Amino acid sequence: MPRKNEDLHGNAPDKSEVALLLIDVINDLEFPEGDQLLQHALPMAHRIAALKAQARREGIPVVYVNDNFGRWRSDFNAQVEHCLKDGVRGQPVVEHLRPGEDDYFVLKPKHSGFFSTTLDTLLEYLGVRTVILTGIAANICVLFTANDAYMRDMHLIVPCDCVASNTEEENCYALDQMRKVLKADTRPSTELMLQALAQTTE
Repeated sequence: MPRKNEDLHGNAPDKSEVALLLIDVINDLEFPEGDQLLQHALPMAHRIAALKAQARREGIPVVYVNDNFGRWRSDFNAQVEHCLKDGVRGQPVVEHLRPGEDDYFVLKPKHSGFFSTTLDTLLEYLGVRTVILTGIAANICVLFTANDAYMRDMHLIVPCDCVASNTEEENCYALDQMRKVLKADTRPSTELMLQALAQTTE
């Protein structure tokens, strides 16, 4: 049965069976383990930036799925400005991954990008069946989001060089769990052929 409103009143103009999700990358890292995480997050940010540029060239929509950091103020732009202008630890990560005008964003109150958010609705209107999950932290918010995507019968891609955790051990364990339990493709982003992926899902 066709939808009554095909494009969320013009607010979701893209149509793609593949979407790139950036999870909690707009992050000031101002918490006790922030220095430790930054060591892994900065190389990750370089790889995500390259993957994002490739995704946009292939017409794959980009969705920022970001924590509201307990403030309960649904102002994503204010979070971006805070991370870029207030001298916070996470500034170099955000500088690499600042959102573009055509990107989507979803604010989440808990670990999973699907819990009490509009992500389900957005992905439905975009027609997404495959999600490429990237961001912070692989063993927490990326893992919880991946689990909920798997429960929705989505195909999962979690590039191993595009996620970060506090330690390499925690990162590897989370990737191993997503590969074994959630059937995720965890090959590096440099091995992903986004053009072919977009074509095979049409």
